[in-house]
Amino acid sequence: MAKATLTLLLLLLSFASEILVMVNGQKTWCVAKPSTDQATLLANLNFACSHVDCRILQGGCPCSSPDNLMNHASIAMNLYYQAKGRNQWNCDFRCSGLIVMTNPSYGDCIYA
Repeated sequence: MAKATLTLLLLLLSFASEILVMVNGQKTWCVAKPSTDQATLLANLNFACSHVDCRILQGGCPCSSPDNLMNHASIAMNLYYQAKGRNQWNCDFRCSGLIVMTNPSYGDCIYA
């Protein structure tokens, strides 16, 4: 009985996270909170890029500019968030991530 209850609870939690991530079927993205300090942005960038391919940030690529930590961390955090299934916890980054419903793409830099 306890195993069935745990399975049901996990299923409900998974469903609840999908509701948070997909509001009315709308895609979501993960970006850094504007109030995030530079050290945290750098840590987020390094963490995300150690788990996903961040070549899109290399010089000459569409997302390399503007060349600042806020921009690069946001792109890396979103790459991680998208790759890991767009779960709420994949955008936490120690409370420095923010799930948004407005596409943050700009110019030729397309957020996945």
